[in-house]
Amino acid sequence: MGYLIDTNTIIYSIKNNIKVNERFKEYLHVPKALSMITYAELYYGAKKSAFPEKNLAIVRKTAEFFPVIEITRPVIETFADIKVYLSKKGLIVSDFDIIIGATALTMNYTLVTNDAHFERIPGLNIENWTV
Repeated sequence: MGYLIDTNTIIYSIKNNIKVNERFKEYLHVPKALSMITYAELYYGAKKSAFPEKNLAIVRKTAEFFPVIEITRPVIETFADIKVYLSKKGLIVSDFDIIIGATALTMNYTLVTNDAHFERIPGLNIENWTV
């Protein structure tokens, strides 16, 4: 078992959210990783922020603590399966979030997020560390 940490959870941690940081301590020895998409979102947010150099340093440091999982063929194949399922059901989830969900499913990780729309992805284990 492991955890794939979503963008919003990393941001909560950076902003010193007590509940989120307690969970990081509680699961200190459980594998945790970031999707390449999460890394991209964090990097983009840092670049457009009021303090890009400071925030880019935080993003780079975060990527030293958590492995960044590449987008592989199995992730893309899972992405396609999820997107077809969602399309047939008339449900909308952004492609980037589907890739994050597909990464968690492919790695057999639980996704840690505060975004409820991930619940639309079948079979995805989700935890919200903000509650």
